[in-house]
Amino acid sequence: MKLHSPFWSRLAASLLAVAACSASAQTLRWATAGDPLTTDPHAQNENVTNNFNHQIYEFLVERDKQLRFVPGLATQWTQVEPLLWRLKLRPGVKFHDGRPFTADDVVFSVRRAQQKTSQIASYATAVGEPHKVDDLTVEFRLQQINPIFLDHLGSVFIMSRGWCEEHKATQPQDFSSKQELYTTFHANGTGPYMLVSRQPDVRTVLKRNPNYWGPMEGNIQEVVYTPISSDATRVAALMSGQIDIVQDPPPGDVERLRRAAGVRVVEGPEQRVIFIGLDQGRDELLYSSVKGKNPFKDLRVRRALYQAIDIETLRTKLMNGLAAPTGAVVPSPLAHHHDPEIEKRLPYDPAAARRLLGEAGYAQGFEVTMDCPNNRYINDERICQTLASMWARIGVKVRVNAMPKSTYFPKLEKLDTSLYLFGWGGSITDAETTFTPLYRNRGEKGVGEYNRGNFRNDALDALAAASSREGDTDKRRALVRQVFLLHNEHLHYLPLHRQIMPWAMARGVEVAHRPDNYLEVKWVTKRR
Repeated sequence: MKLHSPFWSRLAASLLAVAACSASAQTLRWATAGDPLTTDPHAQNENVTNNFNHQIYEFLVERDKQLRFVPGLATQWTQVEPLLWRLKLRPGVKFHDGRPFTADDVVFSVRRAQQKTSQIASYATAVGEPHKVDDLTVEFRLQQINPIFLDHLGSVFIMSRGWCEEHKATQPQDFSSKQELYTTFHANGTGPYMLVSRQPDVRTVLKRNPNYWGPMEGNIQEVVYTPISSDATRVAALMSGQIDIVQDPPPGDVERLRRAAGVRVVEGPEQRVIFIGLDQGRDELLYSSVKGKNPFKDLRVRRALYQAIDIETLRTKLMNGLAAPTGAVVPSPLAHHHDPEIEKRLPYDPAAARRLLGEAGYAQGFEVTMDCPNNRYINDERICQTLASMWARIGVKVRVNAMPKSTYFPKLEKLDTSLYLFGWGGSITDAETTFTPLYRNRGEKGVGEYNRGNFRNDALDALAAASSREGDTDKRRALVRQVFLLHNEHLHYLPLHRQIMPWAMARGVEVAHRPDNYLEVKWVTKRR
């Protein structure tokens, strides 16, 4: 890319503007490779977007620095009956525009999040039907037992009913069709920070909410968020003092950053699994040299691709050790209680992979296109390129189609893919919030929404659904184990690794590094 391109001109102008803010020690200059996709908190379920929106919007149930439940916009909750929960809401809370927060907003927000264009519909649906008891009391009536009701409740951002109605945004933005609503570029939450300006892919500014109801441990008055897609430019901006914190330094630069004067690195395992998805729904792949059939419907082909992955080379050479290989497609091993059988990977065996391809009728291999983001996960495009070179050794020629996540995610939502890289994670360790979106057959209310390979496995679907409504702990644990083992037998996804996430920052910046990779600005302190 030429240095005089419009992107670099915008970036230079943005960094100059950010640098101009440096006179204030209470301005946090924050950067990652990608930009939040939208300020509509129900339109996309993507970590960077969710993390940014959480500075503005809040949940009824929040999490502390160790991801334990704490009161948020709800001060208490009670399971009155197996299928009935009652919540008391926090009095005196106001949205950023001054409107009072009430039960009407809770009922509206949950119903909004249950709609078809919401990317958190499966979570919102799982909390049941909300009903207002009075202005500060809400009840949720469930259709079936939900063992992780609070986890689901803590995934639905609360919006102002009146504000959404005023701005004709009572439904979530349809991100996949590139719809733009008022909520795409504007926000009105109850959170610690307020949206000042939004320039997608350039610069977004927040200011501290002077009327925030909760404690503010940190001293940040202003947040300037700048997406910087180039790894080298992002690192240079941090080392030169133009940026205060980078959440995604490239693994190859982490050791250099550790030694750099004025910079420090904190890290920990992220609850996020990186894996490969494959189109198993179509009779013929969209982007392949194979005509009249779909090689990915054949387990032998899926297994061949899996066994051609040299996971140790990925871990050591590409990820510089900042990855934990796994055989389970789930963000955390806590989901299955660290079961070694579930975590075990198939062995790296290119010879076996070639035999499997031959048995499946593809001894000469075939060609296929793999879609890949280039600004979402650590080394995402390079992972795809490395996998392509590994698969080429067994005769599968892969063309990597890398693109920004703002293009990538809508493409996948339309199932416009044959092979793709994906990541899944967040604050919840329970298997349910992986099973319903990822493992189940595609259906209504968000069920199977992220099954972008559109596979259908009725036995897997039934077991996953049963685990979602089982209230007995031991019985549910057994069901969860069966789901994982059945998936690992069929390999609808090809697991890679869990990310180990380093954050690099100026030495005067103090943060809380959470396993869900959320930067909570209200906990950040910046000293000169």
